[in-house]
Amino acid sequence: MATKRKFLFAGTATALITPFKKDGSLDELTMRELVDRQIKGKVEALVPIGSTGEAATLSMDEQQHVIEIVVEETRGRVPVIAGASSNNTNVAVTLARMAKGAGANALLSVAPFYNKPTQEGIYQHFSHIADAVEMPIIAYNVPGRTASNIESGTILRMAEEIPFICGVKEASANFSQIMEILRHRPKGFGVWSGDDNLTLPLVALGADGVISVVANEVPKMFSNMVRLALKGKLKQAQKLHYLLSDLMNVNFIESNPIPVKAAMSMMDLVEEDVRLPLVHLSDGARPKVEKVLKELGLL
Repeated sequence: MATKRKFLFAGTATALITPFKKDGSLDELTMRELVDRQIKGKVEALVPIGSTGEAATLSMDEQQHVIEIVVEETRGRVPVIAGASSNNTNVAVTLARMAKGAGANALLSVAPFYNKPTQEGIYQHFSHIADAVEMPIIAYNVPGRTASNIESGTILRMAEEIPFICGVKEASANFSQIMEILRHRPKGFGVWSGDDNLTLPLVALGADGVISVVANEVPKMFSNMVRLALKGKLKQAQKLHYLLSDLMNVNFIESNPIPVKAAMSMMDLVEEDVRLPLVHLSDGARPKVEKVLKELGLL
């Protein structure tokens, strides 16, 4: 039995974007400003170096630096759950140790991508990381990016058998699978939505919150929606859900984080720059993002 599980948060964790300067380098000052804005917006946790943070195109040194910035600026006010993912298990361990050394409270680790491992391979991958770093780990199931699914039986086995596996970020959109996890998970094992627009129904089914993209733009409104849902105030939460529905959807009009960075640039929060192979938001999509932002009074 896993005896060292630590429940991390109930509510909203923001999957932070990574701001760049026009020359492509990290924008440390803006990163700090974004962290402070999130905490003022009352989110419950921060997640640097995930998909939204463009981890795939950051060097290992840059990943470490971003985590250090977020940890320093957060000053212990909320947990920092750092992304540490690779389809090479040994590299994933190296990244996990780096994140731990940078001061992260926990890790978010995506299922191995491209390799398409078996369920046993997925289990062994997470077991190896947990043995190596001995810190709380959230497994991230996102079949749309990884080309493989962590089945409910594998998640539940990990929850029971691997110390430090403390929850799952579920972005499969498979309600049957997620309900199976929610129904049979051991006490203290977290289940968080990986899809903003599915957060409300999943919380209604018993999930603990969300690791969110849209909270980058509207931390206060979105985290309030999640808190209301967790308190069972579903009618009030529903109003905010529908208010933000178009923004949640337009954030994925092109590959994440292209739209959210474009939106935050329009809001004068960051430069729009992303790293290749990502490119700026297309001319055809730009008016759609602008329209939603104007409707919400964000422009």
